[in-house]
Amino acid sequence: MAAFLLVIVGGVVRVVDAGQGCGPAGGGLRGWPLCDGRLIPNVDTHTLVEYTHRFLATVVVILLAAILWQALRRFRDRPAFARWAIAGLLLVLAQAVLGGLTVEYGLSAGFVAAHLGTAMLLLGILIALLATTGPLRETLAAERRLRPVAIVASVLLLATIVAGGVVAGTEKHGVPGGERIWGAHFGCGHQFPGCNGSFLPFGSADMTDIQLTHRSLMFLAVVAIVTLALLLHRRRLTGRLPFAIGAVLTAQVLLGAINVWADESGLLILAHLTTGALLWVLVASAMVSLANLGTTTTGDPPGPEQRGAAPGSAGALAG
Repeated sequence: MAAFLLVIVGGVVRVVDAGQGCGPAGGGLRGWPLCDGRLIPNVDTHTLVEYTHRFLATVVVILLAAILWQALRRFRDRPAFARWAIAGLLLVLAQAVLGGLTVEYGLSAGFVAAHLGTAMLLLGILIALLATTGPLRETLAAERRLRPVAIVASVLLLATIVAGGVVAGTEKHGVPGGERIWGAHFGCGHQFPGCNGSFLPFGSADMTDIQLTHRSLMFLAVVAIVTLALLLHRRRLTGRLPFAIGAVLTAQVLLGAINVWADESGLLILAHLTTGALLWVLVASAMVSLANLGTTTTGDPPGPEQRGAAPGSAGALAG
């Protein structure tokens, strides 16, 4: 929950142009990890938003460190738990370094996309960490054939989110009072699903190509995610999770379209980011539940009457 909130506050940082609220590009240690050269900065709206984002990141680091400590001290019989805890702590530390580089290099599109993509990977690792404690119900060995579908859906969704980060990174803003340049956001004007009178007119302009890359990945991700949701529903593996995936996916595509059709607004940006992160959590939960990360069970597969979602299953995450 703290990591999810961290992602959303990161979106607030972007919306209020607070990406460099602790100092301009090239500020070195004065801009990160310090804030305006101080550990506790002066109270200013942009500085406060950026500082809140960093404070939440620190909370996530502390929580993961505490989990790892307990894993090594009390749960040595669960090696998978310790491995995921180590992976989570290392990734969040790498994420912090990426945040510092993002500030140092003036919110470069590459660093913005990498920062967002790493945040999604951290959420995925935390879901896997949760699965090793048992809440995500294991699936049948016969259902392992669904794993490639879940992996493809997850990879395409992550690539779509990262490409969206590149689109955001081309929007030259982040300095309080600075001029906003929309970059690739309106690379196709106000048209969706079409683009400048065509469908996928790659090669017409750099900003258009960036926008079309994001859209192309999105189209592929939608097909893969819908396929996954239908297969999960058909096999009644995860309760209400397929319906939650379908609802959030629909909302995410619609919000993306409205962002193009209308003039971009802060609330739309935050809504699009929130539903995107939530969709990633749901799809990653489905992938993790198919990966059998929990306690291995033996015996005959349960019958159809046992295949509904049990309390604490992946389906319960959708409730």
